[in-house]
Amino acid sequence: MSEVEFGPADMLASHLGEMVDKCVAENGARPSFSCILPTGHHETMTYAELGRRSDAVAAYLREDLGLKPGDVVAIQSPNTLAYPVLAFGILKAGLIVTNVNPLYTADETNHQLKDSGAKVWFVIDVFGDRIRQSTEGTAVQRVYKLSLVDGFKGLKRPLLAFALKYIKKAVPPFNGEAAGTLAGVISAGEKHLARGVKTSTYWSGGHLDDVAIYQYTGGTTGRSKGAELTHRNIVANISQSNKRGDAVEQKDGDAMLLILPLYHVYALAVGALNSMYKGGHVVLVPVPRPLSNLKVVFETFNITIMPGVNTLYLGLMQEPWFVKNPPKNLRLCFSGAAPLQPATAERWEKLTGAAIYEGYGLTEGTCVISTMPLDQPPKRGTCGKPIPGTEVRIVGENGTDMPRGKPGELWLKGPQIMKGYLHNPEATRATIEDGWLKTGDVAIFDEEGYLSIVDRIKDMVIVSGFNVYPTDIESVLTCNEKVAEAAVVGAPDDDTGERVVAYVVPKDPDLTERELVLYCKEHLTGYKVPKTVVLVKELPKSPVGKVLRRELRDMAKGSVKPV
Repeated sequence: MSEVEFGPADMLASHLGEMVDKCVAENGARPSFSCILPTGHHETMTYAELGRRSDAVAAYLREDLGLKPGDVVAIQSPNTLAYPVLAFGILKAGLIVTNVNPLYTADETNHQLKDSGAKVWFVIDVFGDRIRQSTEGTAVQRVYKLSLVDGFKGLKRPLLAFALKYIKKAVPPFNGEAAGTLAGVISAGEKHLARGVKTSTYWSGGHLDDVAIYQYTGGTTGRSKGAELTHRNIVANISQSNKRGDAVEQKDGDAMLLILPLYHVYALAVGALNSMYKGGHVVLVPVPRPLSNLKVVFETFNITIMPGVNTLYLGLMQEPWFVKNPPKNLRLCFSGAAPLQPATAERWEKLTGAAIYEGYGLTEGTCVISTMPLDQPPKRGTCGKPIPGTEVRIVGENGTDMPRGKPGELWLKGPQIMKGYLHNPEATRATIEDGWLKTGDVAIFDEEGYLSIVDRIKDMVIVSGFNVYPTDIESVLTCNEKVAEAAVVGAPDDDTGERVVAYVVPKDPDLTERELVLYCKEHLTGYKVPKTVVLVKELPKSPVGKVLRRELRDMAKGSVKPV
């Protein structure tokens, strides 16, 4: 159990719509979100503008489209000003958001749209050539185009949009029927607001246990699953994070750099909602790669707070411009989603003067489970202490609780634990037992109450903070007519934390490793594509035919050259 108790009286709101409205009312003229492009062009949206625009989106969805509570709206976009406007507008409308990774292929997008039952899809226009394939067989009735420059004012927007489409040639032809743009949605919604429509009527009749977000995550078997995150889960997680006495305090002039994508629960909860509760200013970067794109960000904004992952911090320290002139006012950095290497933390603090505070979380736990206390130096090699209201068990193989200092599977209970997996009661029962979430992570509690994640029971591979699930890749590889069998594991990688290694038994003797990599690039998101493919005569298996992944992982740690 956390050192600090947490109860119903500690909840900061009764609904996410109420929480957003409170933030807007308290911080009207303050900057909420800014968006900056690699060219240095940027735009800032105040809390008042965020409130008005999200209200207009809510009114449009309910009044013009006639959507009902429980209907699902999908967003597929990088970090732009459109994202918070849409996400909060959908939630204010009493609807459900599903965040779609913009790096997904059309097949992967199609699966999520189909499984979530999304009726409306807002998609960034740079993926306009995937519309038909992505929506085939889904419940999507309307598709709306988004742009990197949504929310930019005056002549900047049309000029930048022209440059993106005709000079950079970054916007392909839209191969489906577009119902409109975000600007059109807001304009239509504002007409309802002008006649007196109050969006609070949409969510005031809702309940904390209503689902707010279908956040898709993978598993060691099958395709990605939709974690049902309720308003209680999300409001509680923000409330829990602010209950402990050392919670982050925003100062005038603070700006949080949010490179992490908002479609990821870490960025949405820590980077957006939690910062908003404090009246913070979040700087969004839609195109963070190559990392040289971030130079203009640090030159333009006074970045003082920064959530990230190990590979981001490591990558920035390999950039000559960053090393030569590190940010001078950076004071708080956070790490999550993947283990933070102590050497990276030490180098970063020496270079910037800002310590990195590591935490632990997972989608099924909404986001935050444990954080490092901010009123003392970080304890390296650990991910802090459980946040208020979070119960923790370290469970041994025989189902008994392990003593401190002994490893076991990490089990969790608290108000932030998901409702379950959408359309998947079997997976829900396998993951949640009597209210306890079985994480599949091997953890240790030390004598001071600090939590350390030491291993993973699941076969998941984490590449630059992104979860990669072997069965997703194996299913693609085995669809190739030249492949007999395939098994995928992870191996250590200096740049990405882990790399994907595929072991393949060929059916065709002429099959090459390079051919398989190119095949995977056609069907998988970039970070899922194997860095190494090894052709083998057979896969190591148990007497009952189960692939022995442990042997493959041991093999993958050897000196195998990437393809």
